[in-house]
Amino acid sequence: MSQKIYVGNLSFSVTNNDLQAKFEKYGDVSSAKIITDRDTGRSKGFAFVEMSSSQDAKDAISSLHGTEFEGRTLTVNEAKPMEPKENNRFSKFR
Repeated sequence: MSQKIYVGNLSFSVTNNDLQAKFEKYGDVSSAKIITDRDTGRSKGFAFVEMSSSQDAKDAISSLHGTEFEGRTLTVNEAKPMEPKENNRFSKFR
């Protein structure tokens, strides 16, 4: 079963390919996606990596959390499900 991982405190120069290569050392990576600002297209400094096995994800989390990558100390942990936002500009239309 696949597992999604949150990766925070990324350098703004890191690409999806860089991220995928970093995590492939711990197993099969299904996807690696850096989150970008929709207006500017710039990285927001965090990403989500999906690994095909829970054990590979656990290995990656324990090995990479707190390590340095491109000059910054990574925050790596299990991604939490996204909660619906109540205070957004469209909430008044519900």
